[in-house]
Parts: sequence; structure tokens; C-alpha cells
Amino acid sequence: MVPNSVLFVCLGNICRSPLAEGIFRHLMSQGARADACLIDSAGTGGWHVGNPPDERAIEVAARHGVDLDG
Repeated sequence: MVPNSVLFVCLGNICRSPLAEGIFRHLMSQGARADACLIDSAGTGGWHVGNPPDERAIEVAARHGVDLDG
């Protein structure tokens, strides 16, 4: 069976889309469905390619128990 794919997109892929991806992964793992979807995030612009998520997004995620290593 081919899993579903979910792609979160924002402008630079350093704040909103990686945060949404992390939250979705977190929620899926709580329901033991972490492997049910291919999950990724992307940006519409290329100026942040290769950069990690913004420190503020990482901080917000961490406060809620969400890991943005993905």
C-alpha cells in the first residue's frame, strides 16, 4: 500500500512549514501512525535552502514537546 503524502509549504521553510510538519509528526506519533504518511515541508523561495528551522520556531515547538528534527 502506498502511504499518503502531506507537504506543508510556506515562503522560506524556516518557520511556519517546519513547525506545521513537526506538529503533524508529533500528532501522528501519538496515535502510533507515524509511518502512515510521508511528511515533509518546503518553501516557495530558495534563499533558506539547507538552513535549520528558525530558533523561534524551535523554541515554540520545544515548549509544547514537539521536535523539529525532520
